[in-house]
Amino acid sequence: MALDQLWAGWRSQYVAQATAAERAGEGGRCVFCRLAASGAPSVENLVVWRGQRAFAALNLYPYGSGHLLVLPVRHQADLAGLDRAESDELWTGVRAAVSAVQAAYQPDGVNLGANLGRAAGAGLPDHLHMHVVPRWAGDTNFMTTVAGVRVLPEPLSEAWRKITEAWPDGDR
Repeated sequence: MALDQLWAGWRSQYVAQATAAERAGEGGRCVFCRLAASGAPSVENLVVWRGQRAFAALNLYPYGSGHLLVLPVRHQADLAGLDRAESDELWTGVRAAVSAVQAAYQPDGVNLGANLGRAAGAGLPDHLHMHVVPRWAGDTNFMTTVAGVRVLPEPLSEAWRKITEAWPDGDR
């Protein structure tokens, strides 16, 4: 029997950080709440924009290069629970994220969406987050179809640089 192997060198850093957080008693805190409290945008925290009530960060497990998440700062599971100011700033962030992705990557299209609830596919259903994913004609390939693997052509640090440089100045 052949054993398929897929190297994921980034995984060791993730495991070490998750283990350290768990041992420090941070394991129960929402990962998005920790990200919201992580300080100014930086390549280390992958946050590309921060407002008072919402922020945007690169997805640590992207579908493709430039995959962003736009989230309210406050731990809130659904759109109906946002107040008017949170909703306005969330959608301002989504519009800016789409503009930044389009400027940075020149995609043929952009997927924009949210999985509201676990049954809808949300991996982290307790903290609302919008996905902004650049797409290109023919960007699916045999790796995703046959092996269930996505191939990313650039490191997250390069995606962070591209997105932050392309972020609309009026929305910083």
